[in-house]
Parts: sequence; structure tokens; C-alpha cells
Amino acid sequence: MKAAVVGDKGVEVRDVPAPKPGPEQVLIRVRAAGLNRADLMIAAGHFHGHAGGAGTILGLECAGEVAEVGSGVTGIKVGDRVLCSCAASYAEYAVADMGRVHRIPANNMNFTQAATLPVALQTMHNAVVTAGRLQAGESVLIQGASSGVGLAAMQIAKVMGAKFVVGTSTTAERRKKLTEFGADLAVDSRDPTWANQVLKATDGKGVDLIVDQISGYVANDNMKATKILGRIVNVGRLGGFKGEFDFDLHALRRIDYIGVTFRTRSVEEVREINRRMRADLWQHVEDGKINLPIDRTFPLDKAAEALAHMKANQHLGKIILEV
Repeated sequence: MKAAVVGDKGVEVRDVPAPKPGPEQVLIRVRAAGLNRADLMIAAGHFHGHAGGAGTILGLECAGEVAEVGSGVTGIKVGDRVLCSCAASYAEYAVADMGRVHRIPANNMNFTQAATLPVALQTMHNAVVTAGRLQAGESVLIQGASSGVGLAAMQIAKVMGAKFVVGTSTTAERRKKLTEFGADLAVDSRDPTWANQVLKATDGKGVDLIVDQISGYVANDNMKATKILGRIVNVGRLGGFKGEFDFDLHALRRIDYIGVTFRTRSVEEVREINRRMRADLWQHVEDGKINLPIDRTFPLDKAAEALAHMKANQHLGKIILEV
């Protein structure tokens, strides 16, 4: 099969052996695969959890048809149209654990649209609802809101009952678009006054919850913009893996600071995350209340160009490889 792999001189598409599913795994004929920031790290030669190094097939999510199922798989059969999070999805075939696989809603959703959803839904339901403990009527701020995952987070917050949602983006054009995906206020995280803008909009109290995909340079302003006894969930580190941290401000605000990642989770934990996500969100997906825009599509053999487009950071929503 053809796959986009990490080569000695960058990402290249080559012929590799097709994977075989284990007893509780599903083999998928990939029709579309979504790009994610972690793919950029792996493409640059870094490791992301256990994935990385020369010969690594890129990709974290896809949509397609079930080609084969393991002997212990239940609820999924050959021929089903599905979407899933999985490793090595920039390929003609990919293998996923059965607990990550979901049938594509029967609402005229095509494979390209379906491939926008798996990582965004499981990541942000976990961050907003499970780790973030969102309650109806609370206020939420999403750092890095113009990414596909960020747009999903705002929509998830809204359907789960958030009263006031703030989204951040460093680009004026993208900030204007955030209101279409649930934002009541859009701010620029590079603006030194952004935290004050959030405080003004919340009568000086701050938001109940911040879901942070930036970290680095926003860490202290995040705490300033969070309500006393509020929560900050650290999902990503687009603004840097290290930065200044005001420990006294953290103590004064009595903030719960929560780190999340899928890299250290067991198969059982990821299955439970997907189960909870599906229970809360699937009807909203089927109703079209949660959907992600497609910024641009590329064929599989242009995977390197697709990654370069993501690295330029001018996109709104998801970038998709069509296989």
C-alpha cells in the first residue's frame, strides 16, 4: 500500500506493507485522513509518545470503510463506513482499536467531512467535560480556538450548556469567524490586554474554565483571566513547552491546573473517553450542531505540501488528505 512516511530528507510517499488487525482491532480502507499538530512534530524528526523516527507512517485520524475485523471485535462489521482516531492514518490502510471506531452518521456526511472529527471530538470532550468539569451556565475560554480542535471545543462547550464562550486567535480574519462556531467573544492572545478584556466581559470575575492549547507565553495571563476556584486544562503547547509561571497568582486564584494527553493513557481509558464522548455528543453531530470547516484538501502524494500548509498557520479548521 502507499503511505506517507518520515524519510531521511523529509516526508515521502512510498510503498509499505499493509497492516493486519489484532483480535480487537479494525482494518480500515482509508478514504480521508485529518492533519494534526503532532504530525508536524513527528515529520520534523521528533517523537510523540512512542511514535517517531525514520519510517514512521504519519497520521492520527481517518475515515473510510471497514475492510477486516479481528476475532474479538463487536459492533463493527466489514463494509461499515466509519471514522476513528488511530496511528499511521496517512496511508491506504490503517488499523484502529475497536473502541475508537464509530460509524459515520447517516446524514449525508462524506468521508472528507468525517475525517475532521475523531481527534477533535475525543480530545475536547475529555478536556471540556471530563477533565474541565464544565457545568451548565459556566463560562469557558478556548486558547487556540481557530484550529479544528479549538472550533470543536467551542461547539462542545455550547451544546453542553456553557453560558459564555471566549475564543482566541492571533489573526483578525480568523477571530471574525469564531462567532460562527460558538464564540461570544474573540480575543488575540498576543495582545497584552487580552486578559483584561476577558475580565471586563465577566464583570471582573474571570472565566470558570480555560482549555489551553497554547501554554508558554499565555500561562500567567490564563490565571489572571480565570475565576477564583476556576480550572485550567492544559491540552497543547503551541506557544512553548516552557515559560514563566506565577506561583503566587496560582495560589491566590486557587486554580485547579490539569494536564491531559493521550500518550500515557491505556486502551481501556481511551475506550472510556470515546464512550463518554459518544453518549454526550453523537446526537449533536448527527443534527449538524457540531461540525468542522475544511480549510483545504490534498491528495495523499502531496502530504508534505499539506504539512507545510499547516505549519504556515494560516488555516481555519481542518486540513485533510484524500486517499
